[in-house]
Amino acid sequence: MKALVFFLVLVNLLFYAFASGSFGRPGNPDAGRVEQQLAPERVRIVGRGNQPLPKEANGAPEAVPQRSAEPEELCLLWERLPAAEADQLASTLAEKFAGVRVERRVVASEGSGWWVFVPPQASKADADKKASELKELEVKDFFIIQDAGPNRFAISLGVFSGEKGAQGRLAELKAKGVKSAKIAPRPGREPHFSVEARGPLAQRTDVQAAATGIVPKATAQVCK
Repeated sequence: MKALVFFLVLVNLLFYAFASGSFGRPGNPDAGRVEQQLAPERVRIVGRGNQPLPKEANGAPEAVPQRSAEPEELCLLWERLPAAEADQLASTLAEKFAGVRVERRVVASEGSGWWVFVPPQASKADADKKASELKELEVKDFFIIQDAGPNRFAISLGVFSGEKGAQGRLAELKAKGVKSAKIAPRPGREPHFSVEARGPLAQRTDVQAAATGIVPKATAQVCK
């Protein structure tokens, strides 16, 4: 019994000695943590400010959009002008702006459809006489062309979108006894003109102002 009590007292003394650091344990419980750090000189603090710009998925920086370059020269175009206005505009721009190249072009108008007609007569009196003959043959739909040009005093008997319709009208007229009628592609309208001006971009405002004084109803377009 005495031996057991002695053994318990000895165990308590040993536990107390171990807890008090008598066997080499450091007095500061945090002192041993420094020795457990892995390369502490390589540790750095990263702040949240001034973070780098985001990158695309492939690691390349995002592209910065660039502004489109301004044209190096002016190029203005006026279209569908009458002959007189086109001539005046082209000559004025060429004389007033030495650095501007001016080009005047004619744009032919194509005919559309087919025309049934009696060829032009020598005079208005002859055309009226032919019209009277048509009335005697019970032809009512016609008119005499009065406009100046190669078809003046011709007698129009109908305009058709296709040749088949014109041929049918001609056959009808022949059946009534009209022998002088013919068919042909419909004559085109009078041609129109365009004027193009190219030169230094700095003169664009002056060129447009000068053109507005000559052709106020025409709108200048940018050349392609």
